[in-house]
Amino acid sequence: MTRLPDFRLETYFSRWEFTARHHLTASDAQTMAMSELLNLADPGDRRAWETLALGYTETFGDPGLREAVAGMYELAGPEDVICFGGAQEGLNLAMQVLLGPDDHAVVVTPNYQSAETVPLSICEVTGVALDPGRDWALDLDAVVAALRPTTRVLSVNFPNNPTGKVIDAADFRRLAELCDERGIHLFSDEVYRGLERDPARALPRAADLSERALSLDVTSKSLGLPGRRIGWIVCRDRELRVRLERAKHYTTICNSAPGEVLARIAVKARDTILARNRAIVAANLPLFDAFFARHADLFEWRAPDGGCGADPRYHGADGVEAFCTGLVEEAGVLLLPASVFRSELTPAPADRFRIGVGRRDPAPALEAFDAWLAGRPG
Repeated sequence: MTRLPDFRLETYFSRWEFTARHHLTASDAQTMAMSELLNLADPGDRRAWETLALGYTETFGDPGLREAVAGMYELAGPEDVICFGGAQEGLNLAMQVLLGPDDHAVVVTPNYQSAETVPLSICEVTGVALDPGRDWALDLDAVVAALRPTTRVLSVNFPNNPTGKVIDAADFRRLAELCDERGIHLFSDEVYRGLERDPARALPRAADLSERALSLDVTSKSLGLPGRRIGWIVCRDRELRVRLERAKHYTTICNSAPGEVLARIAVKARDTILARNRAIVAANLPLFDAFFARHADLFEWRAPDGGCGADPRYHGADGVEAFCTGLVEEAGVLLLPASVFRSELTPAPADRFRIGVGRRDPAPALEAFDAWLAGRPG
């Protein structure tokens, strides 16, 4: 395995996330206070929280949490769930388990950086880019062309980060069929599922489409609870689940006991939490529509299909990197420039930036953004 490069997004965030006055590029939904979450607990889980002993937990995850997670899937049971310390651990270990140096992976771009850098540290990887000129469409023929006899993994992320794209369900089902026909594992990052603008566009969960597929999810994004650090992979391949557990023995071993109880509460209350978070996004989007309409000469805007972020285009002559730097340094408004999402696998637009739409009350940030734009020379 080769050395992993710096994680550009996290490096950028380590500089600005907690110092910028306005975090306008958050990738998660509005979080809630502990008291709000505990108010959603059923009596049994409230009792479990209040009497919790801080010992080791099961490596596969708390049985009650696994049962609650399985309730989100049509065909998976609790035995098909393995929990991790966030989605990042699950992604990292899955790639190490699924891939070897003689293998090949295909990764759809743009994406969360580790979706490509972890496979690239292990084996050859081919990227297939969503097409920004066609509303971030995915070309299935390009996916087929990228596959090789040695391909072991096809990695996708919908709703996509950073574009917010959701492909058609028929195309997603075809991806699962392609993988099954060729003995490939479909690795599906589903951390934004549940925040589609049109709930009818929610894609099937990959683990329900194939026994070989892996569905990655987490409490951080759609549920808006990143401080809990609990994620999971659902896969109906028993042998693969055992291999994932063995790999976890070398990382976290087991998860935080308080985190798992809180995750269990959230997953059981997911309908309530997701409705709340979809309402926040729905209330926010008209503010973003109006903002970008006022500055149509500078930006090309399209609301996301789903998730908490969008990827507008910047037309300014100074370029998006200088624009984002000036905005955060002078106005305290944080955005993520295109360089954070560049790919080693495919060309990527250099004139876009990620903006977050999932946090409550973005008006002060947009007002500061407006004022900064008004004060710029020329």
